[in-house]
Amino acid sequence: MISHPTLRPLLPALLCLLLALLPDPGLGAEAAANRIATLAATAEAFNAVAAQAGPAVVYIHVKKVTAAAGRDAAAADDFLDDPALRRFFGESAAADGRDRDGRNTSYGHGSGFIIDDRGAILTNAHVIDQAVEITVRLGDRREFTAKVVGLDKQSDVALIRIAASGLPVLALGDSAALKVGEWALAIGSPFEGVQTVTAGIISATGRSSVGISEYEDFIQTDAAINPGNSGGPLVDIHGRAIGINTAYLTQTGGYMGVGFAIPINMARTIAQRLEQDGRMTRAWLGVGLQDLPPDRQPTAAGAALVSRIDAGAPAARSGLRPGDLIVSINGSAVTGAADLRNRIALSPPGSTVTLVILRDGRQRSIAVVLGEK
Repeated sequence: MISHPTLRPLLPALLCLLLALLPDPGLGAEAAANRIATLAATAEAFNAVAAQAGPAVVYIHVKKVTAAAGRDAAAADDFLDDPALRRFFGESAAADGRDRDGRNTSYGHGSGFIIDDRGAILTNAHVIDQAVEITVRLGDRREFTAKVVGLDKQSDVALIRIAASGLPVLALGDSAALKVGEWALAIGSPFEGVQTVTAGIISATGRSSVGISEYEDFIQTDAAINPGNSGGPLVDIHGRAIGINTAYLTQTGGYMGVGFAIPINMARTIAQRLEQDGRMTRAWLGVGLQDLPPDRQPTAAGAALVSRIDAGAPAARSGLRPGDLIVSINGSAVTGAADLRNRIALSPPGSTVTLVILRDGRQRSIAVVLGEK
């Protein structure tokens, strides 16, 4: 029996699975019982994960103030904000979102999760971007005002902090070890006092060119990720965070079974830089990179083609040339241009990386001291 309240959204999926496990006329009673026992064990596992991870998931409410609109837009707003018109349409004058300087005030919300007992919280950058007030509400209904440690719009990762101690902490997993087909649960707090859990599987890893952020290495999952769940954790069956829920793909406005999460290994590195510097510092190689067609890939893993060398860049000083194929970095195979770009960016500026390249059919190793972007 499902006792955890946040698992209620899972009931339709579990019901479908139950129907699939119902015995058919040719199935023995013992085999049918074994199938149902498997389903019950899965439900209990989901229950345990939600109970373990849920307390560290928080609701985030933000107040945002944006600059005044242009004269024409302001005139239109003045017309639409006329108190008589607002009363006609059933709104009070108190609902006016602009102050005397014409600045617009809006409110938003999202999710986040606590990653240390000093009150550090991971969320999406778009959840808190331009916020002048951030309020965090815990599962036990306590509220705190949060401060921004730093945010990185290019990856959509943000780190905020509340002044509290003894908080529940969500353990971080290893997103590099994920495999397609593994269970994943998306947990979020889309409404004040309401937490949701959805279940699915890992559909793909290393997804790029999605168009959500500049640096993309997404985990794709069919666990439902809805707007209010942005910033909440994607967790594995052991209750460890493996990603930050970020977006879902839709053509109709409804959920279509394609959700994306920022891998936790990337988010962990960015959070450490934000904590240390207050901003995200990225390493710089100074090359243009392209993928090769599958039939031209020199290795099973893949490669990145150097299409351009920037003048004065670390790549130029290292001896890299246009046309080189980079097949590995620091002994780890490269899967494509986006993979190499992300790994270079997450390296510490000033560090030395070893690239293995193919040039004129020959393999050679090149050491590059990375700059800072």
